[in-house]
Order: sequence, then structure tokens, then C-alpha cells
Amino acid sequence: MKQGKTDILIVGGGLGGTAAALAALRLGKRVILTEETDWLGGQLTAQAVPPDEPVWIEEVGATASYRRLRNLVREYYRNHYPLTEAARAEPFLNPGLGNVSRLCHEPRVALAVLESMLAPYRPSLQLEVLLQHRPLRAETQGDRVLGVELVSEVTGNHIFIEAPYILDATELGDLLELAQVEQVIGAESQAQTSELHALPGRADPLDQQAISWCFALDYLPGEDHTIPKPQDYAFWRDYRPGFWPGPLLAWEDVHPISLEPRFRDIFGNPVVTQHGGDFWHYRRIFYQGNYPSGRYPSDITLVNWPQIDYWLGPLVGVSEEEKQRHLRGARQLSLSMLYWMQTEAPRHQGAYGYPGLRLRGDIVGSQDGLAKHVYIRESRRIRAEFTVLEQHVGVEARGRLQGAEIFPDSVGIGQYRIDLHPSTAGRTYVDVASWPFQIPLGALLPLRVENLLPACKNIGTTHITNGCYRLHPVEWNIGEAAGALAAFCLEQHLSPRQVRSSPDSLEDFQRLLTQTLGLELAWPEAYRLTPSPGF
Repeated sequence: MKQGKTDILIVGGGLGGTAAALAALRLGKRVILTEETDWLGGQLTAQAVPPDEPVWIEEVGATASYRRLRNLVREYYRNHYPLTEAARAEPFLNPGLGNVSRLCHEPRVALAVLESMLAPYRPSLQLEVLLQHRPLRAETQGDRVLGVELVSEVTGNHIFIEAPYILDATELGDLLELAQVEQVIGAESQAQTSELHALPGRADPLDQQAISWCFALDYLPGEDHTIPKPQDYAFWRDYRPGFWPGPLLAWEDVHPISLEPRFRDIFGNPVVTQHGGDFWHYRRIFYQGNYPSGRYPSDITLVNWPQIDYWLGPLVGVSEEEKQRHLRGARQLSLSMLYWMQTEAPRHQGAYGYPGLRLRGDIVGSQDGLAKHVYIRESRRIRAEFTVLEQHVGVEARGRLQGAEIFPDSVGIGQYRIDLHPSTAGRTYVDVASWPFQIPLGALLPLRVENLLPACKNIGTTHITNGCYRLHPVEWNIGEAAGALAAFCLEQHLSPRQVRSSPDSLEDFQRLLTQTLGLELAWPEAYRLTPSPGF
């Protein structure tokens, strides 16, 4: 078996893992970054989801490197696409003009930008990237993780990599399980956390948020791009969730905040209203109106809609066989939704079916048309020195207290509603307001293990607070802070726990974050006291 050594090993090349690598590289450390797919970028690329961001993202609420990522995406379109003069001159160019984000764009563009940000560190081998590598085993000694064994999905070859610091940036917190790091999965009970929206009865580890297998579409009226009928189509066509107003494959869904039924079809209303607008404009990632008339035949939209949320079973805490069954189920649900739209969906003109909807696998880099990886909203979470609870950030849970809890050990900030999708326990949405919040360093520190750090959705949150700490810019900030922490500890010969417990060391680390890396650790007062709005 091949052997490798580095300063910092990062397992998982999503947004958190990539941000962690960039931070550590900028601080002079050698990094090996591994990823199970052949694309870096996670939810922004392989999972194909346009960024869910704070409403004030253009002014505040992003690290300097995340802001650079966003600016480079816009520059990529200006440099490589035949934009109209009006679009080119738009300072806040939204390539897809989607309703969900101020920067809806194609996954491949995000991939190109992320690769460009990493490129300067490759020639010297300060950075090594192992794509299509999956972790198999972690070797531990006492409270330390010595290294990780990975297998190449292409060659089948194994490699064991040692590092003084190892970061888990996998989508499901796989390294936590392999290294036997104390962890939590699923939903806690009110008896455990005293959270307003936690389970009133017992905790349920198998109560986890829905997953979604996303895909991209364009629309060519008059053409027929109907896919073969999916194997499970009959099941999904007849499936009626108990908390849904009717069949899942329909234009009626549930408003996530009011929980009232609502009607949204694919093309009926491009304007955002209290019901959310239509689906075509919701996550549109390519807007043909940004280009000369006739240059492109169609917009392109990204399907990450309520109808493809799969909640029939979890991916964590079950056997590998059951996990694979649920992954297949998620794929079948997405394909069934597409087939229904192409063949049976009511059209607003009175007919049925949109056969001109065309699956765009080229946009998401796959042969079968679906994203390379399923969209994951919830993973294993460390049992942390400090766990963020709903009463730290939730507007209703904090009662008369104005603003989120202020954390002296802040390593970043974020803003989003507590947004939980329907769960594998058959529960409907939990979508409640939160205050703009901070990311406490204590939530990045496992209770026992000294040199393994979480770098994405696997920090010390609960099932509830994961709902606002899981989005794109927050995951990036978490990863960047984790990568910087590992580099700082190597340089100062300190443990992460010592950094947090020593006021002087904590101050030095926070100064590094703000002055060297450009992280924001506190919200300006005008923003801090403004609750997150609903969509």
C-alpha cells in the first residue's frame, strides 16, 4: 500500500474542504485534499446547488476568500461568455437571474473558479489533490488520529496518509465514524437540549433531513426529449405523504413557513410572491436574456424543488445496503418527477406534459443527467466542547432577547433561517426565523480527540441549528476557520483546545483570521439585530 505524509490532510473536497485547504495553504502548510467524486466544490458543483446566502451577501456576511470566489464567478462570465453590454456592465451580475440567489450560475463555472484559486499551490506540490478517493479506515492512538487509508475509485489502489492534523470535510461526516469520534446523528429531544422545536418525546437518531438528487433542464417547445419511464414511476406517481396536500408529483406543495398548501407550476409566475414564484425562475442558473437575441435557445434551470426531497429513509445510522437503497430511491424520485413533467403535468394553457424539457447532464458533468452527488443537508455531528442550540440563535426561542448569543470565541459569522426540510421520520418542515449569528470555536472542537477537526456541516450544532449553519457561505467559513486553526496550531505548537482556553492565544488566532485571512467575526450592529427573512 502506498504511503503519504503531509502537514494537514483534508478528507472531503466540498466547499468546507476546499476553503480549509486554501486557508492552510495561504498560511504556508502542505496539504493533501481528497474527494470522492471527480469535482471539487461539493454542494456548489457536484451537488449542483446554486448558493443559498445571506440577504446582505453583497455588503457583509462573507469571508474575503468567499467574496473572491463570488467575484471570480462573475468575472468568468464576463471573460468567457458573449454577454450583452448591459449584462456585462451589471456590477452584481446574476448569470441565471434565479430568484433564490443573487449568484445563480452553472456548476462547471464554480468548478473552474475553485480550481483557479487552488492552481498556484499545485506546481510546488504544496497542494496534492486526490480525486475519486474514498476513506476506508482511520488509524488512531489514544486521543489522536494518526492517519487515514483511502481507496481510489478508479484504480482500486490504496493509500495511507499520515498527518499531524486531519480535517473531516466529508458530506456525511464519514471520518468521524471511522475514527470513532464521539458524535450525534438525527434529531435530539427537548429533554436533551431544551430547544423549542426539538422532538417533544425521545430523541430519534434516524430522524434526518431529506436528501435531493438535483438535475438541470432546458426547454425546447416543439421538441420531444421525454426520458424512458423510470422503474419506480408508478410508486412515486401514486405516493401521497401524510403532511402533503395531495400527490408528491404535482404542482401543489407545502409552504415551509406557514405549512399551508400552495400552488406553484413550472412557468406560471416568474415574479416572487408570498408563495415563492414559479419553479422555472426559482433556481435558474443560465438566463438567455443576458446574451444577444437568438444566441442560446433556452434558459437552463436547476431542479432542487420540494417534489424531489427524498425522506423515505436516512443515509446515516443504517446498513450500507439500506443506504444504497435510499440513494437509488432518491434518483428514481428525481427521474420520476422529470418524467411526470414531460408526460402528465398540467400545463397552464390547459394541456398536459412538457416533452420539450431536456435533461442537461452536460451541465452537471454526468452521463445519466443527474448531479454527480446527492445533495446532503445533514450529516454526523461532533459532540463538541460547545454545542450551538436554538436558544442561542432562534428569534422565537430567545424571546425578548435581541440578537443572537454573542460568542467571545467567534471564528466567523452567518445568516439564514433555521430551515429544516421534511424528515425521514415523516415530519414536515421546520422553518423559523433566526438572528444573524456567529460561529463559535468551541463548536469545532471534539470533546476528546485532539487533532481531528470538523470542516463543514459536522460541527457542534443540533438537528435544529444545523438548519442555519449548513448553507454555502457558512460551510465555507467553517472550513476556512478549521484549516486556519490547524495551521496556527502547527506553527505555535499548541492544541486547538489550548487555543480556545488561553485568552492570549485565542486573541492571536482571531487576529490571524481577521487581519491575514479576512474573516468577519461579528455582525455590524445594524445587521445583527435584523432577523432572517423568509423566502
